[in-house]
Amino acid sequence: MSNVENYTCDEAERLDVFLAEKIGQTRSQIAQLIKQDCVFIDEKRVTRPGVKLKPEQKIRVEFPHAKSEPALKVDFDVEILYEDEDVLVINKPSGVTVHPAPSVKEATLVDWLKHKGIRLSTISGEERHGIVHRLDKGTSGTMVIAKNNEAHEFLSLQLQDKSMGRYYIAVINPPLKDDTTVIEKNIGRSTHNRLKMACVEDNKGKSAKTVFKVLALSSDEKNQLIACKLFTGRTHQIRVHLESINRHILGDHIYAISPKAEKSERILLHAYMIYFIHPTTKEKLFFTAELDDVMKESIANKFNTEQINEVMDTDYILRSFTTDI
Repeated sequence: MSNVENYTCDEAERLDVFLAEKIGQTRSQIAQLIKQDCVFIDEKRVTRPGVKLKPEQKIRVEFPHAKSEPALKVDFDVEILYEDEDVLVINKPSGVTVHPAPSVKEATLVDWLKHKGIRLSTISGEERHGIVHRLDKGTSGTMVIAKNNEAHEFLSLQLQDKSMGRYYIAVINPPLKDDTTVIEKNIGRSTHNRLKMACVEDNKGKSAKTVFKVLALSSDEKNQLIACKLFTGRTHQIRVHLESINRHILGDHIYAISPKAEKSERILLHAYMIYFIHPTTKEKLFFTAELDDVMKESIANKFNTEQINEVMDTDYILRSFTTDI
């Protein structure tokens, strides 16, 4: 154990409430500590966070060492859009996986964060690297990363209460029929392909809502540039909801109807804008990430440049959606 702390209870109250105040962590993190058999009352191991303490009881906490995996050599650059003591906002490159996994052999975004020295060690001994939300490997664009545990907790809550939001840009085919398309269908693991997610019955999977807005039609009228507003953050959400209406994103070789029909170096999906409330200042912040050269060129080859410059304006996109940000 890295260190041990002893406390004495002054008045009757719940154990998790007592320790949350003493240690300066959330009750959910205290629960993780208890789950790992690290908390004792009068020398007896505790199993439940809601145990009622009595005055003069002795509480001992044995904090475990943070688990840490060695970082791989990082051979890519990440554009930093904003950074302060609490948060880091980046433009994630396409082709970079966010989290390490047994199947991932190359350096990930987490490895890049390790090199930057962003390591959030929780009281339960787990090491996390500020990842609040994810982007698929091929998807580029805005991500916000927490630089301390308090910021991580605050930003994670914003994902749940929808005070954090994201707008994506994608090139799809065939074109959508309506100017605005709202899809609200539950998403769960596909029963036919373990690599895919799928829309499932209402009583299964997790709720998911996406709004798609048409921005431009390609010169040959086969493809469409769209903006997507996420109201939930399910795995592959945009791609799954599009597939449910027989549309797909160019360059997507998992959900595409005919992946060989369109050649593309990458999936043409980009997290264009993100907004959230700053953990310390409580100010609403808004960031935009430029497209990479591959996606810019793909769009330039298919669409009228003058029209694209107009519809890619952030104010234009925000006005296109009726919901407040």
